[in-house]
Parts: sequence; C-alpha cells; structure tokens
Amino acid sequence: MRLIADLHIHSRFSRATSPQMDLETLTRWAKIKGIGLLGTGDFTHPQWLKELKDGLVADGNGLFRYGGVRFMLTSEISLIWKQDGKVRKVHILVLAPSFAAVERIDRDLSLIGNLSSDGRPILGISAQHLAEVVWNAEESAEIIPAHVWTPWFSVFGSRSGFDSLEECFGKYTHRIFAIETGLSSDPPMNWRLSMLDHLTLISNSDAHSASKLGREATLFDLPDPSYGSVIEAMKTSDPARFLGTIEFYPQEGKYHYDGHRKCGTVLSPREAMKLNNICPVCGKPLTVGVLHRVVDLADRQDDGAAIVRPPYHSLVPLEEIISQALGVGVKTKTVSRQYARMIEKFGDEFRILLDLPPEEMEGYVPGRILHGITHVRSGNVQITPGYDGVYGKVHVPLDGDQ
Repeated sequence: MRLIADLHIHSRFSRATSPQMDLETLTRWAKIKGIGLLGTGDFTHPQWLKELKDGLVADGNGLFRYGGVRFMLTSEISLIWKQDGKVRKVHILVLAPSFAAVERIDRDLSLIGNLSSDGRPILGISAQHLAEVVWNAEESAEIIPAHVWTPWFSVFGSRSGFDSLEECFGKYTHRIFAIETGLSSDPPMNWRLSMLDHLTLISNSDAHSASKLGREATLFDLPDPSYGSVIEAMKTSDPARFLGTIEFYPQEGKYHYDGHRKCGTVLSPREAMKLNNICPVCGKPLTVGVLHRVVDLADRQDDGAAIVRPPYHSLVPLEEIISQALGVGVKTKTVSRQYARMIEKFGDEFRILLDLPPEEMEGYVPGRILHGITHVRSGNVQITPGYDGVYGKVHVPLDGDQ
C-alpha cells in the first residue's frame, strides 16, 4: 500500500512559520493532502518537544501517531562555520527513532548553541562535528543534507556550499545515503551528476504553513511502516519499497534561475555566464541559481537515462489549478470552497492529482479544473522560472487556452 511521506516540515516555533503549525492542524492537513507519514520537525526546540511527548502515541517501532497520522521524529539544523577560508552555511535534516534518542541529541547540542531561540537552531559547528554529536548520542539516528542546491544554505549552494559531499562530511560521507533535492531541482537535474548515483533522492515540503504540506513528498510501499523500514527503503532504494517522489516543477522554485530580485534581473545560466555572473543593472554579483550550479558540477550532458531510476511525479498544487481555472486568487473563498468540495467528494488531494481517472470526476468537477488536472499530469504546463527568492509562475493550459 502506498505511503506518502513528508519528513521535513517546521513547527510554529521556527522563524517565519504559521502560528497554526501544531499537531492538530498538521494532522488535519496531512489527511486533506493524503500524507500518511509526517516528520515532526523542530524536535530540538524544548517547548515543541514537550508538546510532541504529550501528544504523540508510540507505535512501538520508532514511529508515532496522532489522530490517525503517523509521525517520525525529525528536525532541521542550520550550521554556519568557516572551512578552507570560506564561510559555509548548510542545513541538515536529522531523523531519530525515539524520544530518548532525541533527548540525548538535544542535550549534547544544547552545549553548543541555544536550542530555544528557533525551531531550526543555528549552530556554529561543521557538518562533520554535527555528525559526531548525533551518532555519538544515537547510532541509529540518520542525517540527510537538506535542499542540497539552495544558494544560501545547502551542501552544494553557490554562495556557501561545497563541490562534493566529501568536502562537507569528510570521513562520515559513507554514511550519507540520501539527499533532499529541494523545490528548485528535480531528479533529472540531479541525475546529471555521476557522484550522486549511489544516493537516494528524496523530496519533502519544508513547509512553514500546514497548507503547504506535501508540495513535495516521498513515496513508499511498506506493509508495516516503522522507523527502520523507512530508513532501509531509503538506503537501498529498493523499487518494491521506495516508489519515488512527488515534485514541484523545479522552475517554480524560487532559486531555479540566476538573478537579482531588487533589480528585477532574471537570467538563464547561459545568459549569466556571458555576463560573468554580474548583474547588468547594478554591476554586483548575481545570485547564482540551482540550474546554474547543477550545470557547473554536472559531468553528464543528459540525465544518464540508461540507469534505472525511481519514478517521480511533477505536480501543481490543486488550489493553484482551481485558481487558474476559475480566474480568481489562490487565497479566495471561491477557491477554498471548491477545494473543500473536491476533497469531501474524492478523499484527498493526492488521490485527485495522481490517481482518479478523469471520467470519475466528470460531472462533479468543473470542466476547466478537470482540464487543468489532466494537463498537469501530462506535464503540459508553461513556467516562468523563479530566481533570487522569487517563486516561478506556472501557467496551466485550460479549455480554449492551448
């Protein structure tokens, strides 16, 4: 049975996060989206950890439940340190099998930095040091580099990252079995780098509000889900258990192209290279985006199609499709009412976007919305790429709008 997992999210204790990011709201939206396994996020924060301990019920296998939704104990940590004469800024996702493990990890990390200041704490240690702390506290905990291409805070980021995992993780590199591709890249972009061939590519939402859950996610087939079985499926990428990912169209991500938000400058990698990565408006260095960074590090011209890869599904959120179909804003009551009607009728968003035959929705879903869903499934969309913190804009063709 398919299990949709979103392991990287945040609580209301993280900066710039909705105050409604609590267990009840997260669980409600997980059901609306069709997510069966949710990361808790922010287990390093003392108050959020208390709420998790008070609210979650242990399955006895390293996972927990609240309101019928499974949870895994997860947290993102921001690392800032200087290495080889350059300031490095890397975000890491930590997964843990028990509250006892979390308490040991938190105890040791609290000796390094203030865990109460932010749900995603900022620590002045290297990725290797973090690995030592985590694995000394709990051998079965795991670390996964988060949104690995984001310019400012990632292992391969153009502004603060590295050219290889080995430079970042040193002697612990062999224990890194997966990377999170992030919103601005998709699997084919990552497949252009042979150095990533042995890694499993996972996707998560990094949601700061509950309605954003599942904008990216990872798919499993696990008859009896447990912490160990989820980790093992990611480690082996066994096609019987690891079913691939759900993706943003990467152009919609806010760091896909190069550019300068203040100057309104947006450029493809080729255009930026011709300008030596200098903004033609202000003369300062551009924010080099994800696609450019992939091109810099890639050793293949294509995605290495001869290699068997897990599948992936590029989607546009249902509310965006409804918004475009009805010609009104995403946040309007018109969209929310239509969205709620469709969820009530058909069960959850991923079932609507991925599984339901169009004929089962005919007569209930307005034609333009149904037309939009089928176009998204086939990849027939036009996208203005995002850049320097500005999300891209997806245009979904509708009836009479080919």
